[in-house]
Amino acid sequence: MNRNPLIPFALIAILGIGAMFLVSFKGLGDHKELTSEGDEEATEEVAASPEEIYQQSCIGCHGDQYQGGVGPALTGVGERLSEEEIVDVLTNGKGAMPGGLVSGKEQEMAEWLMTLE
Repeated sequence: MNRNPLIPFALIAILGIGAMFLVSFKGLGDHKELTSEGDEEATEEVAASPEEIYQQSCIGCHGDQYQGGVGPALTGVGERLSEEEIVDVLTNGKGAMPGGLVSGKEQEMAEWLMTLE
């Protein structure tokens, strides 16, 4: 007797498609749990101090000693800009710096930057 050689491939395709639907429905059921994990990470980031935020987001452009690099030096920034101007730069960005890097912490970050010498 001759068997059809396409039957094993058709069975594998059917099983693969069935597994894909099963995993998709499982993901739909877990989406609220997965999105709540992202909320916890966001609150942890918001709870960070200005120094920690600087270490995570700003050090690449402004240097490890606030000396500048791609971005301007932050030492003495309080002499060049007012606190309101710093908040505006943190919120809206300026030049190559994008805005919103420290969303929710702009005022605290500006106060901290004013103390750098």
